[in-house]
Amino acid sequence: MPITTMRTRTALAAATLAMMGAAAATPAAYASPSAVTAHARGGTAPACIERNVYNHQEGGMDAYLRNFCGKTMRVKVIVDYWWDSGCHTMKNHTGWLYSTPGGRYRKTVVC
Repeated sequence: MPITTMRTRTALAAATLAMMGAAAATPAAYASPSAVTAHARGGTAPACIERNVYNHQEGGMDAYLRNFCGKTMRVKVIVDYWWDSGCHTMKNHTGWLYSTPGGRYRKTVVC
């Protein structure tokens, strides 16, 4: 994106905030609506998704998830330094094992 376009957008954002009477802008104010929606959808999975995680000392991890939410849930395992799992559909009272030869478990999110 050309620098003049970035400057124009920054100036427009500042003018909009000033017109709205905002004293200070938070980082969320600069996020696009689609980014905010995507973040909300990808929030941490609820406690009814039971997680049993083992990070191997030599690298890699095993994450065994079980769904006790009373309904079908779609979850994704986030792994540091490795590929995340795809979005996996789990029916109520079912389990799923996600293993990697590298990386470290970070969290489980809904998708």
